[in-house]
Amino acid sequence: MTATVVLIGLAAGTYGLKAAAPLLLSGRALPPVVARLADLLPAALLAALALVSTVTRDGATVVDARLVGLAAAACALVARAPFIVVVIVAAAATALARSLM
Repeated sequence: MTATVVLIGLAAGTYGLKAAAPLLLSGRALPPVVARLADLLPAALLAALALVSTVTRDGATVVDARLVGLAAAACALVARAPFIVVVIVAAAATALARSLM
């Protein structure tokens, strides 16, 4: 019961926050600097999350097979490979690195 209440509360809060911006702005354009920042911020946050998740364990910095997979994924992205290929390359590189370590 408690988990259900918390889940419903979080869903309502998320919906409210997402609905607030269009309701408050109501057709006004964002300043160019803010619009550019809004375009770039999600990619930067996702990259930071991926890096932190890859090189930390229990608050300590580690270098292991996950970093090899991230590097392989980055190379596949630079080569403009399709997303499924990027995932397969990263998984294969991580598996190979784990088998060699």
